[in-house]
Amino acid sequence: MKFFRPFTGLIALGLLLLLSLAPASAQLFETKAAQAFMIDAETGTVLFSKDADRLIPPASLAKLMTMEVVFNAIKSGRMTLDDTFVVSENAWRKGGAPSGTSTMFAKLKSTIRLEDLIQGVTVQAANDGCIVIAEGIAGSEANFAAQMTERARQIGLQKSTFVNSTGLPADGQQTSVRELALLALHIWRNYPDLYRYYGQKDFTWNKISQRNRNPLLAMDIGADGLAVGASEQSGFGIVGSASHNGTRVIAAMSGLANDRERAEEARKLLDWGVRSFEKTEIFAKDEVVGEAQVFGGAKSGVALKAKGPVQIFLPITNRDKLTARIVYDGPVAAPVEEGQPVGTLRVWIGDTLSQETPLFAAESIGVGSLPQRALDAAKELAVGWLR
Repeated sequence: MKFFRPFTGLIALGLLLLLSLAPASAQLFETKAAQAFMIDAETGTVLFSKDADRLIPPASLAKLMTMEVVFNAIKSGRMTLDDTFVVSENAWRKGGAPSGTSTMFAKLKSTIRLEDLIQGVTVQAANDGCIVIAEGIAGSEANFAAQMTERARQIGLQKSTFVNSTGLPADGQQTSVRELALLALHIWRNYPDLYRYYGQKDFTWNKISQRNRNPLLAMDIGADGLAVGASEQSGFGIVGSASHNGTRVIAAMSGLANDRERAEEARKLLDWGVRSFEKTEIFAKDEVVGEAQVFGGAKSGVALKAKGPVQIFLPITNRDKLTARIVYDGPVAAPVEEGQPVGTLRVWIGDTLSQETPLFAAESIGVGSLPQRALDAAKELAVGWLR
């Protein structure tokens, strides 16, 4: 039986919580994006979510997964930045100058260093660069796309599926803004030396200089990545990251009307994210968070604590939109062992589930006496059906 226990520990800290079991009624931020998702980069805490799990065509945002496969190969030592790849006729026609799509203008049958291809993709969203890399690593773009999907599953992206390396329209190619933001977070955390390419302002290849397609880099909001995309089905999308005063946020948005609206909505969301929250420790390491009901035990309840300190991101204003609850399957049957997983502390900001912290038994509870167990059985028989 699922228990929802209103969480009262925050009140001692002078923070106002809504303790009703009904969901909070409104977001703290409004956006024109059809789908949006934003997280704190340090902790992964969700700061904003709007229809974040709807499956959409990734368009050029698929190139983030292309680069993850490349970055992982470099980190593991299977490839180096000095490795070279040949521009095939397929890559040249499908993604180069003849294609009329975003390109780094790679010459047919030329040989290009991997580092230059990476810059072509991260700065110019070069389709030819993606295809050259895909063919060079996996023999064909289809084989490389299969690697992209397999790698997506390995890093925890359960819904994203890739059919090509570029994000050009293809049946079956899909992702969500939640998984795009988590992918960007993964890249930032795991490849700091390679992530820097996303902040590069321009890149020249084949004597043609192009500025980075990400409009956020020209804004004074501390942005240093990552990518933009657009498709007829999902509209204009973006994955951006910005930092301010030690706080970094990563956001993904889709379903915007045009490139101007995309730039403005992304700027507003990221700027709000880095300025509108403060991290607060609400429980120290080993401090009791709450209690779960015990069935058939020597005690009627077991104290709960997290593995370490519990920190949450509080909105600087609108703190009355913060809701927290302890959730567990119960009552917990005795005996209970200290350190046993029991439940979760869930924190909502508005109607966004922002944070989940596992909770564990802070003590051992033995099996109760026969009268205690009989009393618990009678209570469960009387009121258990009401839950």
